Formats: sequence, C-alpha cells, structure tokens
Amino acid sequence: MVTGPTIGVLALQGDVREHMHALESVGAHAVAVRDSDALATVDGLVLPGGESTTISMLAIRWGLMEPLRAAVHDGMPMYGSCAGMILLADTILDGRADQRPIGGIDMVVRRNAFGRQVDSFEGDVDFPALGPDPIRAVFIRAPWVESVGPSVEVLASVPAAAGDRIVAVRAGSLLATSFHPELTGDHRVHALFATMVRGAA
Repeated sequence: MVTGPTIGVLALQGDVREHMHALESVGAHAVAVRDSDALATVDGLVLPGGESTTISMLAIRWGLMEPLRAAVHDGMPMYGSCAGMILLADTILDGRADQRPIGGIDMVVRRNAFGRQVDSFEGDVDFPALGPDPIRAVFIRAPWVESVGPSVEVLASVPAAAGDRIVAVRAGSLLATSFHPELTGDHRVHALFATMVRGAA
C-alpha cells in the first residue's frame, strides 16, 4: 500500500510513463493529470520532457494553463524536466512566438541550447543536493539556464564551450532540470521532489 504523497504527471505529451514509474519507485502515488479536476487531487506535479511548445498549446486548448499557473501561485510543488524546465521559466529564449510558459521560476532558459536531436548526450553531473555521487544525466535537445534571479538556487552545472551552464535549479517549491533523470535507474531527483512535496503538505 502506497503511503507517500500523491504526485501527478502532466499527461498531455512527453515521457509520462517513465516519470510515473520513477515516482512509484520512491514511494509516491503517481497519477496522470489531463484536466483541472485531476490537478486538484494531487499534492505535487511533474512536468515531463517532450516538446515544450506542444505541451503549452495543449494546456491552453484543454483549459489547463490558468489552473497550472494558479497552482504555482498557490505553492503547489512542481518539478520540470527538460521541456518542463522551459515551462517553469519566467523567460524563454529561442522559443516560438506562440509559446506560453507556466512560469514561476525567476530564470532565463534557452530552448534547445545544447543543440539538435543529433547533439543529444549523457554524462555524469555533480549534484551535491543528492549526495556525493554524481548523477547520470541524459540530455535530449536540452535547454540550459542562462541566468537566475536571487530567489533561485543553482543545484548543478555542466561545462560548455562558453563556460559552465546551469542544468538544475530550485526555487522554493519548484524544481527543474535540463536533463531526464526518469530515463536512468537513478531516481534520486524524484526522491528529492517527493521529499519537497511531503514538506509542503
């Protein structure tokens, strides 16, 4: 019997199943969220990787964008991976003109910053909040964070040609990574988020 928090995964597009499996593996009760009624039943929400413009357009079409923004405003914990990081950014660079973020994290995110699909890669990333061992990170057409405001804690960075690039942040009840931890067997990011949701409850 699952006694952990109920955490939703926004199920409009993207790698929903993988996030649900990772959440269940760390003791949460994972549910798919496709409408505002389902959103109202969860303690926290994961915004999965996928295509950020598509997710935002579907959220608007299905009447979810304003409930999502209201949930952020009311303090619901949310975790965004890859496209989800873009959705949680207050400012997006290289986005489409019709792209609408949920917002909530005072950061500037560059969409597809690491390159096209063929430039996808994986590697070990130091993530001190998860312990001394690095996390294996999968980057797929990934964004990076250009800059953050004073309320945002930088959790991880990776070296790049123009200097270190931020790939994980936290701002209060909001968590975001450029990479896809749901695609590896290491579920420490999901465990961290589950702990955040428990703390908020």
